[in-house]
Amino acid sequence: MQDLLTPHTFPDLITYLEAIREAQKQALEDDPRVYIYGQDIGNFGGAFKATKNLAQSFPGRVLDSPISEDAMVGSAIGAALQGMRPIIEMQFADFSTVGLNQIVNQAATMFWRTGLPCPITVRLPSGGTPGGGPFHSQNLEAIYAHYPGLVILTPATVEDAYSMLLEAVALDDPVVFCEHKYLYYHLKAESLPQEALPVGKARIARTGRDATVVTYSAMLHEALAAAEELSADGWEIEVIDLRSIKPLDTDTVLASVARTGRVLAVGEAWPWGGVTAEVLARIATEGFNLLDAPPMRLNSKDTPVPFHPNLWGTHRPTARTIAHALRDLLRL
Repeated sequence: MQDLLTPHTFPDLITYLEAIREAQKQALEDDPRVYIYGQDIGNFGGAFKATKNLAQSFPGRVLDSPISEDAMVGSAIGAALQGMRPIIEMQFADFSTVGLNQIVNQAATMFWRTGLPCPITVRLPSGGTPGGGPFHSQNLEAIYAHYPGLVILTPATVEDAYSMLLEAVALDDPVVFCEHKYLYYHLKAESLPQEALPVGKARIARTGRDATVVTYSAMLHEALAAAEELSADGWEIEVIDLRSIKPLDTDTVLASVARTGRVLAVGEAWPWGGVTAEVLARIATEGFNLLDAPPMRLNSKDTPVPFHPNLWGTHRPTARTIAHALRDLLRL
């Protein structure tokens, strides 16, 4: 376990979004090199209020940017090379592709080209919500994970939203921090953690013996609900929360598959070239002998994300569809 946090308790439950705000506040307090840059994040507090009141508490360090993701990331890279530790807030993960060149061709390659660290953290409000549609609902973690030099984090709990963001800011590598918008208000905790697993270490969220579900971000909670449903029939499903996509904790995944012999990889992103494909490829090449049945995966449908909430609810994996896939897997 890693000691990097100051204990916090709250009179009321703290949400996933508030944990992100508290982590940024803590980072600003702890390190004068940290600043936050993004569209409408100053007095307005950001599109989702992740920086609410921070501009007043830290004058000159929570800064409104122009509407140019390319310029936002480019300026952050320059500041990082001069010793700063910027946090960049994208309004939506979808819009980060406007700054893709800066992230993958500049930040990701900087240390390899120059030997200089590029400690920037790019926060991506990711994933779907009812009515979000195709331009505000994308999960882009696999795109960024394709490029060497980037660390890709996908916190699925209030505790990880806090601890992993603090660790992201402390890392000397550029980090893409994929925080899920659906979890902002749906997840709550009594307090923030005093200890945390390090980046690159997966967490066994539920132990089991009959099959393994490997997942991350919001799909963790759908998988846990599916596992609870199957427990009524006597099946014990192990659920692994990857926590970080790059680095990927293959050892924990393989150890779980060795115990259960069956695996289902679940992700909200599209299937082509995704995290679930990478997970199953690693299992097939490094742990084929551990399998008692063909590995399976479940992703959102290979179409743009629909606007209508009912269509959105059938577009992404849910506890119901995960449970159905697990029943198929257990019959093999």
